[in-house]
Amino acid sequence: MEVTPLRKAARRGLADEAADRVREAIFAGHFRPGAPLREVELAASLEISRGSVREGIAQLAREGLVRCGWHRPTTVVDVTAEDVAEVYSVRAALDRLAAVTARTAATAEDLDALDALVAELATAVRTNADGPRLLALDIAFHDRVYAAAGNGRLTEAWEAVRSQVFLFQLQRVSLGHEHYRARVVAEHRELAELIRAGDRGRLARVAEHHVESARESLLDRLRTE
Repeated sequence: MEVTPLRKAARRGLADEAADRVREAIFAGHFRPGAPLREVELAASLEISRGSVREGIAQLAREGLVRCGWHRPTTVVDVTAEDVAEVYSVRAALDRLAAVTARTAATAEDLDALDALVAELATAVRTNADGPRLLALDIAFHDRVYAAAGNGRLTEAWEAVRSQVFLFQLQRVSLGHEHYRARVVAEHRELAELIRAGDRGRLARVAEHHVESARESLLDRLRTE
C-alpha cells in the first residue's frame, strides 16, 4: 500500500511534531475532507511510535480538523454547510473585534507588515500562484491583524477556529478559486487601509462582510457540488 510522503518528525515533542506534519499534509491537500487517517501508516511515514501519532491526532481533533472516536475510523472532517455556517459566524465576530481593536492598538511595524502582506498577495495573484499559496498569505494577514490587536484571549479564540477556517477556505479554493483570486487583493488592501486610518464603524462592517462573503461563496460551491 502506498504511504503518503510526509516530512520526517524532528525530535521536539513527537506528538506535537506529528500534529504539525499531519496538519501540513491536510493543508497541502494530501488528505482531503473525509479522508481516513490510519495510525499505522502515519507512524511508519513519520518514523515515530503509534502512541505519538495518537496524541498528535487528538490535538488535531481538538482543533476541529479531525473526527475520531471509539469504534469509528479517524478521518479529516467533512466540510458541511452546517459546519461552515457555525465556524464563519464565529469568525465574523472575532474578525470584526480584531480589526477594530487593531485600529487603535496597531504599531507602525504592524501596519507596515499588513501592507507588505497585501503586496505579497498582489504578486502571488499576478504570477498565477496556486490557491494554497494565496490562502497561506490570506491567513498570515489575519494572523497579523490579531497580533496587532494585542488581546491574548482574542488571539486564543482565533487560534481555536484557525485550522478549521484554513481547511474550509482550502475547500472553497479547490472547488473553484476564480472568485477568490479576483477579490482577495482588493479586500485585504481595503482592510489594511482602514486599520491604518479608517472609520471604525466602516472597518467593522468591512471586516464582517469579508467573512460573510467567504461563507456565502463556499456555501454556493457546496450546493452545486
